[in-house]
Amino acid sequence: MRRLSAAPPAAFLLALFFLGAAGAGRELQPGSRLAAGAARAALHYLNFQAGSPGALRALGQVRKATLKSIPGSGHKYYLHFTTEDYKSGENAGSCLATVLYPRTKSPPVVNIKCMHTKDQKQIQEEDNRLYQKLRHQTKPIIGNNIPDSYGNIEPALEPVWALAVAGSSYIMWEKSTETVGYFMAQVRSARQWIRKDDFIEFDYTVLLHETPTQEIISCHMRLTWLSGHPLKVKHFCASENQGLEDGSGMESGSAAGILHERGANF
Repeated sequence: MRRLSAAPPAAFLLALFFLGAAGAGRELQPGSRLAAGAARAALHYLNFQAGSPGALRALGQVRKATLKSIPGSGHKYYLHFTTEDYKSGENAGSCLATVLYPRTKSPPVVNIKCMHTKDQKQIQEEDNRLYQKLRHQTKPIIGNNIPDSYGNIEPALEPVWALAVAGSSYIMWEKSTETVGYFMAQVRSARQWIRKDDFIEFDYTVLLHETPTQEIISCHMRLTWLSGHPLKVKHFCASENQGLEDGSGMESGSAAGILHERGANF
């Protein structure tokens, strides 16, 4: 009788992954700005696609990074990095990702697979509790300056902040380039709209910290959410020094800061 083979060890899968960067690829210092920027772009994509306030991840450490030039396409990063749970800061598992920055002005093309240390049923239950709380509001939640100037968030506003992080992750992924990245800095204002259907809806003004320019980008975001379904985001952004910068139509996921370091990891 033929024996079933054991699952390939993690080290083997890691080596196999980085074989794709062999040849013309060059290894980067894990702590380099380019490697960290690409890893954060991948996490922005993941956090939005997950559409789950309870599953938000922050960047831990980049373990390995390789850069490869793809003729006619752009620069492609092969990354292995650790993540942290956004809320607790605890280890949330490691990820393997590729991030291709196209030569055009298109958003980065991300492929990412992550290990999970947090129980998925627990995440679903946490999301559902948050959803039920927001869904049954008789008065709309209104908040400003989340977190405050001391970095504090009122417990009642934590769900509002978490949804803002998930939604703005789309904006940060869409705007990321090989040399420019974004952190979530603050929710300047948030207002819930009470709906008659099952969706949760918020209007946000969020402040994004652009690096390395240190510019603060103000974005208006309309977010709708139904637990267990993709987020939908509509937004436009303008910097403090410029007029209207760009806009986006309705977007949705498919699976799914200045406050360094936990908040800034996004």
